[in-house]
Amino acid sequence: MNQRLFFLLVGGSFLLAAISHYFLQNEFIRFATAALAIIFLAAWLGKSTESVAHYAGDRIGGFLNATFGNAAELIIAFFLVKEGLFDMVKASITGAIIGNMLLVLGLSVLLGGLKYKEQTFNGVLAGHNASLMTLALVALFIPAVFMKELPVERVDTLSIVIAVILIVAYVLWLIFSMVTHKEFLSDIEPHDSEAVWSKGVSILMLILSTFFVAVVSEWLVHSVEIVTHTLGWSEMFVGAFVIAIIGNAAEHSAALLLAMKNRIGAAVEIAIGSSLQIALFVAPTLVLLSLLFGSTMNIVFSPFELAAIGVATFITISISRDGTTNWFEGVLLLAVYLILGTAFYFV
Repeated sequence: MNQRLFFLLVGGSFLLAAISHYFLQNEFIRFATAALAIIFLAAWLGKSTESVAHYAGDRIGGFLNATFGNAAELIIAFFLVKEGLFDMVKASITGAIIGNMLLVLGLSVLLGGLKYKEQTFNGVLAGHNASLMTLALVALFIPAVFMKELPVERVDTLSIVIAVILIVAYVLWLIFSMVTHKEFLSDIEPHDSEAVWSKGVSILMLILSTFFVAVVSEWLVHSVEIVTHTLGWSEMFVGAFVIAIIGNAAEHSAALLLAMKNRIGAAVEIAIGSSLQIALFVAPTLVLLSLLFGSTMNIVFSPFELAAIGVATFITISISRDGTTNWFEGVLLLAVYLILGTAFYFV
C-alpha cells in the first residue's frame, strides 16, 4: 500500500469517527467508527515507531512507543481521578499491565514465531525486566497486606511513600538502561531495514499519530462504556479488559509489526516496557495527582486485580528470562490472558 492511499484511509477513518462522535447519537455507530479509526491510527503509529527505532535503536524506539502509547491512558485516567472514580482507574491500570504482558507480548511472540522458528533478544535486559516486574508486584502487594492493620490515613500515607519510591526507581532505571549501561542492553544484532521517513519526519509522525490516537481513544472509551453496560458487562471487566485493550491498540499494532519483521527485541521492549512504565510511573503519578483534588487515591488493589497481576508477572518472567522466544510461548501467554478474561467476566 503506497503512502498516499494509506494516509487517505487514516484521514478518512478519523473524519468518519469525528462526524459520528459529534453529530450522531447512536452509541454503537460511534463505537464502530472510532474502533475503525483506531485500527488505521495504530498502524500509523506503528510505522512511526519502526522508523524512529531505525535511527535510535530498538530500546529507545520501544521506550518512545510505550511512553506515547501510555500518554492516552494517563490523560484518560487523570480525568477519572478528578471525578473520584478510583476503582475504575485501578481496574484500567490492572488491565493495561496484564494486557501488555500477556496479550501484546503473546500475540507478538506467536506471530513472530510462526514466521521465524526462534527469535532472540538481549538476555541481560530480560533479567532486569524480571527484577523490575518483581519490584512492581511487591509494591502493589504490600499496601493490600497491611491495609487491615492500618487506619485509612496511614494507608494513604503509605501509598504516597510507595508512589514516590517507585517513580524514583523508574527514573534511575532509565538512567541505568539508557545512559550508564546502555551498551549492555543494546540490540543483539543491528537491523538493516530502511526507515520510512527521515529522522525529523519520523519524530513528527510519532507525535502526531500519538495525538490522534489519544483523541479517538477518548471518544471510544465514552462509547464503549455505554455499549458494554447495554450488553450487561461488569465495570471490572470493562475497565480491566475492554478499555485496556482499546487503550493499548497502538502498542498492539507496533509490537506485532516489529515481531513479524524479526525485531522481537523492540516488541518485547514495547510490551514489557509499557507494563513497567504503567506500574512504576503512571500508577504512582496518578496517586500523587489525586492529592490536587483533595482526596488521595490509595495504591490498594483488590484481590482479583492483585491475583491477575501476580499471575501475569510470573508467566512473563518464566517465558522471557532466557532471551529467546518461540510461537508456543506466545500460545501460553494468550492462554493465561483468556483464563483471566473469563474469570473477570464472571466476577
